[in-house]
Amino acid sequence: MNKNITYTEEKIFSKEQVQELFLSVGWVSGKYPQRLYKALMNSETVITAWSGDRLVGLVRVIDDSEMVAYMHYVLVNPEFQGQGIAGTMVELVKEKYKDYLYIEIMPEESKNAAFYEKHGFVTMTDGVAMQICNYANEL
Repeated sequence: MNKNITYTEEKIFSKEQVQELFLSVGWVSGKYPQRLYKALMNSETVITAWSGDRLVGLVRVIDDSEMVAYMHYVLVNPEFQGQGIAGTMVELVKEKYKDYLYIEIMPEESKNAAFYEKHGFVTMTDGVAMQICNYANEL
């Protein structure tokens, strides 16, 4: 674990910092900085990772206050990947939501499943990921 990385639940990030992080991993959300910033500010939990004053990682959790916490967005700037940052953020989420019945994640890419399995997540027996994509016409 990189000892120079600090973690916080305080929403101290700027719209520009969030946009830079999301674009660093090529996520389309970064093309909507105002909407992304508003979404994060209105999310129950956002854990961020910082190298000095640079935002280098983020995880967002949406929850129902009692039963289900849905981890959405787990990302680390490519310059900082491989240092245990994502794993630390996932463990912080697991600790915060340990009394919930479920903590769920839907990896956007199947290649990331092994990472989550390493942190105790299991594939749902008969689950299948589904979504409606409303932004395709905007690009």
